[in-house]
Amino acid sequence: MKLNQMALALIAAGFLTAGGVVAYKYEHTMIGEAHAETPTSQAAPAAGTASTMTLPNFASIVQEYGPAVVNISVEGMAKTGMANGASPFGDDPFFKFFRGLPMPMPRSEAPIHGQGSGFIVSSDGLILTNAHVVRGATEVNVKLTDRREFRAKVLGTDPRTDVAVLRIEAKGLPTVKLGDATTTKVGDWVLAIGSPFGFENSVTAGIVSAKGRSLPDGGAVPFIQTDVAVNPGNSGGPLFNLKGEVVGINSQIYSQTGGYQGLSFAIPIDVVSKVKDQIVATGHATHARLGVTVQEVSQGLAESFGLKQPTGALVSNVEPGSPASRAGIEAGDVILKFDGQTVGSSGDLPAVVGNSAPGQQAKLEVWRKGATRELTVTLGKTTDDESVAKADGNADASHGQLGLAVRALTAEERREAGVPNGVVVEDVTGPAAKAGIQPGDIVVALNGTRVNNVTELRQALAKSTKNVALLVQRGDARLFVPVHIG
Repeated sequence: MKLNQMALALIAAGFLTAGGVVAYKYEHTMIGEAHAETPTSQAAPAAGTASTMTLPNFASIVQEYGPAVVNISVEGMAKTGMANGASPFGDDPFFKFFRGLPMPMPRSEAPIHGQGSGFIVSSDGLILTNAHVVRGATEVNVKLTDRREFRAKVLGTDPRTDVAVLRIEAKGLPTVKLGDATTTKVGDWVLAIGSPFGFENSVTAGIVSAKGRSLPDGGAVPFIQTDVAVNPGNSGGPLFNLKGEVVGINSQIYSQTGGYQGLSFAIPIDVVSKVKDQIVATGHATHARLGVTVQEVSQGLAESFGLKQPTGALVSNVEPGSPASRAGIEAGDVILKFDGQTVGSSGDLPAVVGNSAPGQQAKLEVWRKGATRELTVTLGKTTDDESVAKADGNADASHGQLGLAVRALTAEERREAGVPNGVVVEDVTGPAAKAGIQPGDIVVALNGTRVNNVTELRQALAKSTKNVALLVQRGDARLFVPVHIG
């Protein structure tokens, strides 16, 4: 393209600056042990000069570690909405987070054939993958890149973290190298190898978009978010950094259309390694339990509790007899730190608790009644029907008067609701209604002060400023609702 034509093209694209044309030269760099750093663009050039951006070439990683990535096929029985029950990806939780996409309703149990990915971590046949890849499988087969196939034994699965450990009877197998996910930074280049839609050993690349993401049904995992193109069948495959180290297992995507939309999530390899070691040693994995329900701290709630900024995990309920209850944690406490780790949001707490050991002592920094205090908790052990720490959504705040008509609970109502105190909402208007308060809700406390009757509610309200935090019991759940009263 001639210079004047290039300039016109760059003007149309918005890339022509006052100082001249800013051009980009793309170069490939072989990545491996000698090139461990994430490539970045050079410093901004002077006007009229060209900038060089170095892009990675992942060929050396694929060549060295690609043979350790395997294709996993399973057979079993599962509920299916397909007429012939033959969809290979119908039960893959990659579809779990689709929004607005009609999905077939299950009719009955039928034979299915599923596919996923995995990777070899020891030369004698130890393989890591997702728990959902082998869930319900009666037969698991592993195919290597050299076309050899093996029947695999499932040593154990951990649905809480979605990790499974398999073993095949073979020796001298190629293996991957495990890295340290904690050193991975947002913006780092990463690479995925897997079998999307059954296309074995497909390679895609992108960058780390975020870290520590919490997802529905994934409370024990601080996910690594990437923009690497992954699809059903990539489940269980490795996520590599530029050193060729595995930093995560590709597990889920988020999509509104049914196709990849730039949001994929991987389980950090440090979480995976802890689970793997437990499964190899005992056949199962255990997680610590705190025994609280938490919700996000909004701006309104932060002001209500006197916090300078919305941070931490707000405890809306403490399970009776739980480790949290024995440690003295109360509803209304805002957990700011767990064993020295900052709890920035409610989603952080389940992950740090779940990856601790049962019986471990942990120090909690909590915010209570305008001041911080330190509590020590001895963590319990989860069972199959318990959560390490549950998260609820928070309601929206609004403006105006409180707008509540309440009455004291009868003894029978207190017994049925399982609450020792509170007032029941009979009618709601104004900001309380907009904030989500509903008739039938039981107001247990206001700004951390317990409410036994209408008079106590009025007295607590009189001491408040422009924001109040109502602790509300609705059915079996408790949550804090911030209300702006002006």
